[in-house]
Amino acid sequence: MNPRRIRRRVRRSGFTLLEILLVVGLLALLASIAVPALMGQGEKGKIKMAEFAIGPNGPIAQAVKLYRFDIGSLPEELKYLIEKPSDEEAEDKWTTKYLENVAGLKDPWDHDFQYVAPGTHNEDGFDLWSMGGDGIDGTEDDITNWEDDR
Repeated sequence: MNPRRIRRRVRRSGFTLLEILLVVGLLALLASIAVPALMGQGEKGKIKMAEFAIGPNGPIAQAVKLYRFDIGSLPEELKYLIEKPSDEEAEDKWTTKYLENVAGLKDPWDHDFQYVAPGTHNEDGFDLWSMGGDGIDGTEDDITNWEDDR
């Protein structure tokens, strides 16, 4: 037998230190680009959810409109979208829950949505708003169902 022909193929198993460092470096570079771009997206998502909930086609606004259609007047409080009103006339006309549960009356920051009827900003309707992330009424982060002049 010819010793030249009998060559063993040496296979390496695993990765070299250089290859591992290269991959870790690339992952770190990608993370340094992606993480700042994703920061703050959760808060933006909460704002969009609150805007949808109180918007003209949102679940709370639609429930208030259905209540007005059935009862003939706007609810005194949002809780009457879930439970029978205390007013006897309204109680007789109240047929069903207009929202499924109390969680529907909370904004994404777990604060109660605010409601005034008749509205001071929407004179023929109702004012509906979220106090935003800070939970303080009348600040810059409030989300409303009316146009704001701020």
